[in-house]
Amino acid sequence: MNCKSTDRMHQHEALGANLVRRGLAGYVLGLLVMASFSSGLVAAEFPSAVAPTVLAPTGVLRVVINLGNPILARKDAQSGDPVGVSVDLASELAKRLKTPLALVPVNSAGNAVDLVTREVADVGFFAIDPVRGQGIAFTPAYVQIEGSYLVRDGSPIKSNEEVDRPDHRIVVGKGSAYDLFLTREIKQAQLVRAATSPEVVRYFVENNAEVAAGVRQQLEADARSIPGLRLLEGRFMVIDQAMGAPKSRSEAVHAQLRQFVADMKSSGFVAASLKRHGIDGAVVAP
Repeated sequence: MNCKSTDRMHQHEALGANLVRRGLAGYVLGLLVMASFSSGLVAAEFPSAVAPTVLAPTGVLRVVINLGNPILARKDAQSGDPVGVSVDLASELAKRLKTPLALVPVNSAGNAVDLVTREVADVGFFAIDPVRGQGIAFTPAYVQIEGSYLVRDGSPIKSNEEVDRPDHRIVVGKGSAYDLFLTREIKQAQLVRAATSPEVVRYFVENNAEVAAGVRQQLEADARSIPGLRLLEGRFMVIDQAMGAPKSRSEAVHAQLRQFVADMKSSGFVAASLKRHGIDGAVVAP
């Protein structure tokens, strides 16, 4: 290793330590890489007059990654590092800004919202929701995924319209997009909250609840691994997934992030990332 590479490594270690001191303690600092990190997809210069330090005021682009949504991110089985569409987008944004990248993995949407709202992280990936919008400025959606219901094979519930009944308990992931949506929409059934989205089906089975709600792909995977479960046909919501930055940041920052997402969709980057990660439960947003 030459002296220049050694110097860069020491700089990265110092940046990582500084991030923890700035408030990431309690969360796992998953990955710190230079913006030259290659995602395997085509890169282009980021046409923006906004200085990288405006979007990344600490000198490092801190991006929170929600591992609770397997369509967008998961842990690599071999390395344990976060991988997925949101990781590809984060890496590409840092590359275009020519700024080091710190990925901050969390296990729930609620944690991700909290970190960005408090400006402990600069950017995150979220389902668009008006409650979250109080502290986060969203881009237009880059991906759309479906929210679905899961029941037991022997359940009398045959359609989505039959779910909202007084004697039904619907298990949701606390703070998830469908939790927020169903909190507004459900009038008769009781919402029961599992700690995180990946725990919904286990909680549903162990507590003998009537319905589980979640991202369709996650529910399909659970139904394949646990006998006696089935998904209801159709969907109860379409979840628009977007990038977001703290609402307290300038309009220039928000415009920069909106333009980035537009470029990623129109260039085919998002579609290529979905294909590369084998994701069939989502489509590129219009």
